[in-house]
Amino acid sequence: MKIDRILFLNRDIQRFSEEQRIVEHTMIDVRNLSKRVPTLQGELTIVDSVSLSITSGTTVAIVGVSGSGKTTLLSLLAGLDQPSEGDVFLDGQCLTSMDEDGRARLRSQYIGFVFQSFHLLPNLTAVENVMLPLELLDRSDARAQAETLMQRVGLADRQTHLPNQLSGGEQQRVALARAFAVTPRVLFADEPTGNLDSVTGAQIIELLFEMNRENGTTLVLVTHDEQLATRCERRIHLLAGAVVASS
Repeated sequence: MKIDRILFLNRDIQRFSEEQRIVEHTMIDVRNLSKRVPTLQGELTIVDSVSLSITSGTTVAIVGVSGSGKTTLLSLLAGLDQPSEGDVFLDGQCLTSMDEDGRARLRSQYIGFVFQSFHLLPNLTAVENVMLPLELLDRSDARAQAETLMQRVGLADRQTHLPNQLSGGEQQRVALARAFAVTPRVLFADEPTGNLDSVTGAQIIELLFEMNRENGTTLVLVTHDEQLATRCERRIHLLAGAVVASS
């Protein structure tokens, strides 16, 4: 009986380990990534030989002083910009070997974005902004899904308002709903509380992490907000385009 119980226990441990191996894998893999741009004074290195990996489901803050290369690195990770050298792999797919159409298709299916300045389309209502990424994927349930997300972010009664009829906090809630519309595997956020007051920013932070947990998304954000950075499981510190600390 004791031997049987040990065998069952070992089997459970092995099954749990296998489940963890399947669920937790490398979502983002960066190899010797650099970005250089020409200037009148010569070549300027913005991102300098960065190598790192990010496990699926992890929350990561990229921090550093202004001009340290944070936003450029985020753009490279998301395939919005091309590196001068090195590779970025997203869930095993090499972004740097794809053409722009390939990267755009991958972003539409895998990635959500939240920006400091919201980037809502001014001529679309709040719910139409949330519907947009779903309609680009020909989702027949685009409106129903968007309405559900508007309710989730606490704006069920603001669906037909245009962006200029919403407060900054409300616009960022719409942006969050839009970012999670396609159930992204990765969410990139660039200074998501940068244009908000401290109280509204704290509310957006709470909502961001709640929705991230609900969806099991890998979250990578750039921030100067210490409160936001400390909420993340991992912090990557950039200085002059290079990773000087990772914890």
